[in-house]
Amino acid sequence: MSDAPLTPAVPEPDNPVSAETAMPDVTGSDATVPEPPAWQELALQELRQRRGELEREIAELEARREAITKEIASSYAGQADAVARRLKGFQDYLVGALQDLAVAAEQIELVPQPVLVQPSPIDAAAREQAAAAAAEAMPAAAATGGPFSGDAELIRSRLAAFQGQPDFYAEPWSLRRTLEAPGAAALESWFLEQGGRGAQPSGGSRSRNGLLTAAVIAILGELYGERFQTLVLASQPERLGEWRRSLQDCLGLSREDFGPSSGIVLFERPEALIERADRLEERGELPFIVIDAAEPGVEIPILQFPLWLAFAPAPEELMREEEVY
Repeated sequence: MSDAPLTPAVPEPDNPVSAETAMPDVTGSDATVPEPPAWQELALQELRQRRGELEREIAELEARREAITKEIASSYAGQADAVARRLKGFQDYLVGALQDLAVAAEQIELVPQPVLVQPSPIDAAAREQAAAAAAEAMPAAAATGGPFSGDAELIRSRLAAFQGQPDFYAEPWSLRRTLEAPGAAALESWFLEQGGRGAQPSGGSRSRNGLLTAAVIAILGELYGERFQTLVLASQPERLGEWRRSLQDCLGLSREDFGPSSGIVLFERPEALIERADRLEERGELPFIVIDAAEPGVEIPILQFPLWLAFAPAPEELMREEEVY
């Protein structure tokens, strides 16, 4: 037996049809598009809903932004205008108050004017008698040599030593500057001829007058020790400041040496100086009174104290004082 297949052969057709002809045409006009599934339609609806909600929220936020912007603009402008008006009113008040204060300050009398009282005939007679007694006492003191006659040698020797080289390292309360010959002669006259009571020509400045005063203080320190106190009278703080600096430089002092309980006290008013001098005499101490050249005169009660030195200014010095002070 042979191995040939038992399936009979199929005869081929006379007009064969291609595969393309046999497949139906689905792209023609009669073809229909299938509908999308249901889940896609639900997704689209949800997206459209969220989009609408977002648009409404955006519109609300924009409306709120516009309302807030208008409110801020209106309220800030109003408040700023109110604050500006208040500041302007306060500024006007301050300007007016300062002007009133300046006018009031100009009307205040910082330096009390001296009260001139017409003396009675009794007081005038008493002053004449006191002046006559002082005039009689001065020649007598000059004839007897005055209260410093017994110390004339010491005074002359110290005044001569003061004219030498300055001793910048001397002990405090000792003269550290050189005293010129005219100043030494004036002090010798004040000690030995005037008896420590009288006026001397001013040196032209407070520094020179301070040098003469420092020389007197140094000599009185050797004669009386700590039993005397120097009282300086000048009617303005600036002048007292010049006196303090001059005495500090000439005597090697510090600020602690100026004060009620120290060796030198500065006064602006003669009444306070006289009261202090009276207290010193009550305690058995000796006041040494120095009167600035710018003082218009010497108070009568000062003449009763045993030691006082007044500086008489030249006319040009008085004019310079008036220009400066």
